[in-house]
Amino acid sequence: MVADAGYGVSTPFRLGLEERGLAYVLALTGKEVAHRENARPHRPAYGGLGPPTLPRYRTPPRAVRALTAEAGAGRFTEVTWRQGSKGAMTSRFAVLTVRPAGKQSLAAAQEAGGGRNRWDGVLPTQTLLAEWPEDQDAPTGYWTSNLPAATPVADLVRWAKMRWRIEHDYRELKHGLGLDHFEGRTWRGWHHHVTLVTAAKAFLTLRGLAPKAHTPA
Repeated sequence: MVADAGYGVSTPFRLGLEERGLAYVLALTGKEVAHRENARPHRPAYGGLGPPTLPRYRTPPRAVRALTAEAGAGRFTEVTWRQGSKGAMTSRFAVLTVRPAGKQSLAAAQEAGGGRNRWDGVLPTQTLLAEWPEDQDAPTGYWTSNLPAATPVADLVRWAKMRWRIEHDYRELKHGLGLDHFEGRTWRGWHHHVTLVTAAKAFLTLRGLAPKAHTPA
């Protein structure tokens, strides 16, 4: 599953995919916060007054843009993910393991750990893919994934960059095949319209993939 940052920043959405056994590579914004993989929570000593102390991390979470920048440009490797109209599409990427620490991530971890008072404080890890173009002073793109960090970076990049194809197909469906031309008022009519447009798109895609037949001059 691939999606933009509107979905990638949603912990409930990510958990829903995981519950269904679906792998994903979802875009993130650089302001999402996380801890490094090696960060560990501790439980402060109880002073004897008030409720028991809860485990916490010793340092506050950092924005992923800061974590990836601190990894250094030397951590990033060049990857080409496809051939574009102007040549190879190439940039530099790095894979890190982090512990998402936003409010939704904290709430989900507490619930999975048996509740706020029973949770051991350990946040689960996620694989973070970052892009740092050579002509930029800092990383510019971020994706989160539930795939192992050992997944080849070229595969993660190919999936992360797959959205261009989705956007291209949507434009063709809308502007070339009339997806947004339906003016009826019934579900049945809309369903028929979308079905025909989708079938037309599938036909054109298969035609484009078929070997070109040689015709006599």
